[in-house]
Amino acid sequence: MKQYLILLVVLLLPFEAFALTADDVMKKSQAAFLYPGKDFKARVVMKLISEGGQERVREMTMLRKNYGAPGGEQKYFIYFFQPADVKDMTFMVYKYPGRDADRWLFVPAISMVRRIAAKDKYSSFVGSDFTYEDVSGRDLSEDTHALIKEDKYNGKDCYVVKSAPKAADMEYSYKLSWIDKTDFLPIKEEYYDKRGELYKVFTADEIKAVKGFPTIMKRTMKNLQSHHMTQVTYLKADYNIGIEDNLFSERFLKQPPKKWIE
Repeated sequence: MKQYLILLVVLLLPFEAFALTADDVMKKSQAAFLYPGKDFKARVVMKLISEGGQERVREMTMLRKNYGAPGGEQKYFIYFFQPADVKDMTFMVYKYPGRDADRWLFVPAISMVRRIAAKDKYSSFVGSDFTYEDVSGRDLSEDTHALIKEDKYNGKDCYVVKSAPKAADMEYSYKLSWIDKTDFLPIKEEYYDKRGELYKVFTADEIKAVKGFPTIMKRTMKNLQSHHMTQVTYLKADYNIGIEDNLFSERFLKQPPKKWIE
């Protein structure tokens, strides 16, 4: 009888009692977007497109390895193939939960590894509309999240979450994220400046399953103030390929092994 009453109470609870919180949604989104698989490799083409339509193209290989559960430590390694001014340049990230990531850039023209200061994580990544922080993702604890509504975007049911930085040194005052209710990928993000005006928009333009993981294969970041935009396309992507730990070292920043970058 007691078990029957408990079941009856549960069935009579309003749907809202089971609803996800904003923090729940963002944690699921972080896991789906930044942490699928044990590791990941992609051949990437990045197009920097000016207001007049002129394009600059960068081609690279990106590798990522997880250490622990979603939201935990990660390491990233990026090798640039072209154009000539960035050829053989490499970028590496050690990402930690709850504190600033360590980032290094190897510049072959001067044969030097440069440490990227924490304050520079908001700077443009190789001239694009993405920042260094965008590459490996932002720590969820750095923002306050609020679930403001549910909406449709491109025919998909979404949670819309407002994320406001706790620190005052950010270039934006808040961000709105449209998170797909089905796979929890962020399919649209709007960034608002200190005056509350929309100035940057991220969109997931193509999504497909790779080894069962929904993956954003094409994405765009548009700056509405400069009228510049960056398109990033994965030509190839793969998960769980057994990336070795020793790849993420200063030695391989200067001379990465071909088997991982090609």
